[in-house]
Amino acid sequence: MNVKQQFEIIKNNTVEIISEEELLKKLNYSVSTGKPLRVKLGLDPSAPDLHLGHAVVLHKLREFQELGHQVIIILGDFTGRIGDPTGRSETRRQLTDEEVLQNAATYREQVFKILDPVKTEVVFNSDWLAKLNFADVIKLAACYNVARMLEREDFSKRYKEQQPIGIHEFFYPLMQGYDSVFLRADIEFGATEQKFNLLMGRHLQREYGQDPQVCIMMPILVGLDGAQKMSKSLKNYIGITEEPSQMFGKAMSMPDRLMPEYYKLATDYTMWEVAEVEKALADGSLHPRDAKLRLARRIVQLYHGKEAAEQAEAEFKNIFQQGNLPNDIPEIDISPITEAGEVSLLKLLTFANLAASNSEARRLIQQGGVKVNDEKVDEIEAKISAAAGTVIQAGKRKFIKIK
Repeated sequence: MNVKQQFEIIKNNTVEIISEEELLKKLNYSVSTGKPLRVKLGLDPSAPDLHLGHAVVLHKLREFQELGHQVIIILGDFTGRIGDPTGRSETRRQLTDEEVLQNAATYREQVFKILDPVKTEVVFNSDWLAKLNFADVIKLAACYNVARMLEREDFSKRYKEQQPIGIHEFFYPLMQGYDSVFLRADIEFGATEQKFNLLMGRHLQREYGQDPQVCIMMPILVGLDGAQKMSKSLKNYIGITEEPSQMFGKAMSMPDRLMPEYYKLATDYTMWEVAEVEKALADGSLHPRDAKLRLARRIVQLYHGKEAAEQAEAEFKNIFQQGNLPNDIPEIDISPITEAGEVSLLKLLTFANLAASNSEARRLIQQGGVKVNDEKVDEIEAKISAAAGTVIQAGKRKFIKIK
């Protein structure tokens, strides 16, 4: 594609590009020389699993690959030992080497659910950061001053509130920026909250005599609750390694108003295909239910394939539209908690992992979210028969059958 076409695709769905003029200049150079741009994304392996919120930037990187550019994924096994202070009100616990390497291996496997492995270079930043001697570190630290570092919102807030800030935390943005220097990155990606770290890369590249990278910031995906950003801790997420039926059901649970955003940020639909969906929803030629089914099917297909997506859709319709039970309900032996042929429903919900805690189990029962053999049970102290074949449903998507 020519420069104008590439720029249009790259800019789509981004929040901010610093700067668009420099991006056009780099694209012109790439097209005229046939040399691909070096596009960088750093991932600190601070948690073992990715969700659709993490995948937003990966979809954009896939677009870069399809435009012929080189994607470099940095697994921050070295920076991960400190942990990104962005948005933190306190110093992060430093991860052990074992935790970092385990999480990095999981990340490496998961990013290739979206990226083309042939067009992706995966590196560990310990390969260069661990080799810096103390003189190198002093040279790096001398490139920035404390006053500028304290302008950063999270550091500034903690400083004003007299909360501890470890000296090592100042080195996190410096190390992330040095990654760009070492790799001679043309472009670096990150979420809007990463702006300080991305700009550090530009600053350090200038200090080391390089052309500064272009910073592209992507939006933060709103979670399934429609209120806060997608997060595992808020339980409003869809994990990219979740089972197809679970992914499909979660996608179908989102508010209708979130669909356009998920079409844009959580799938591989092109900007033109998304525009067609939005137009059809607006003029009434596409029913929101059908649009959501299409969205859920596409999300599952991205991570599990077309056949799994079709099976997940069929199971969803079987359960929720036709009122039938799933075909493959897991069976569980509850003899350890059974007394005189009966079992406490509250105890069963936590034992079978249908609820994460007693309080969650109580809430489920009180809100009418628990059924036994398709009959609602709303008594917290209820005891039920432990007979084999009894089916317990918790919420909309969780089922178990007693062995």
